[in-house]
Amino acid sequence: MTDRWLSVEEIAEYLGVSKDTVYAWINKRNMPAHRIGRLWKFKSEEVDAWVLSGGAAENEEREKE
Repeated sequence: MTDRWLSVEEIAEYLGVSKDTVYAWINKRNMPAHRIGRLWKFKSEEVDAWVLSGGAAENEEREKE
């Protein structure tokens, strides 16, 4: 079975953050998201790879690397 597309609400719950944080990450940190009409959709494996690569790290942590 293929991995289904997740909504903003679902990815926020998956990551344990607010929807506002998800929208901020899309705009400011290049979070992998796909726009389908007016909706944002996500693949969990793309988001997992982005998090593991440091995409969700705080600015201070990212600057140290």
